[in-house]
Amino acid sequence: MKRYQDYAILLLRIAMAIGFLSAVLSRLGLLGKQSSGWENFLAYAEQVNSFLPKSFIPSIAIISTFLETLFAVLLLIGYQTRKTAIGASILTFLFALAMSYSLGIKDPLDYSVFVFSMGAFLLATADKYRWSLDEYLLRIK
Repeated sequence: MKRYQDYAILLLRIAMAIGFLSAVLSRLGLLGKQSSGWENFLAYAEQVNSFLPKSFIPSIAIISTFLETLFAVLLLIGYQTRKTAIGASILTFLFALAMSYSLGIKDPLDYSVFVFSMGAFLLATADKYRWSLDEYLLRIK
């Protein structure tokens, strides 16, 4: 049974990393016709963060894009996995709360934002992270 948990943790790390990367690549226009583009992302960020002054939106967009990129890379390589998973959980939970406030509860439920956030939280509770840089660094100590 433990072996299946190791695979599940690895797959969760990869799935979360891909989810973050997909969003970032789309807003940066790197997914071709499937891309949303930066301007559309800014408009969406303004809509989701309707409770903030409009002048905050570019900063929020840049910070969230940076964090999503960082979390994706760290999850893929498995470095500082517990801390990264906690950060990803907090970021996506804040996103879910902002969506709920500005757009209503249906959107974050439809897009599984709460599930993504709690998946990240679950990842943070793992005892170990096989097939990760964390594991490799523990072995060489």
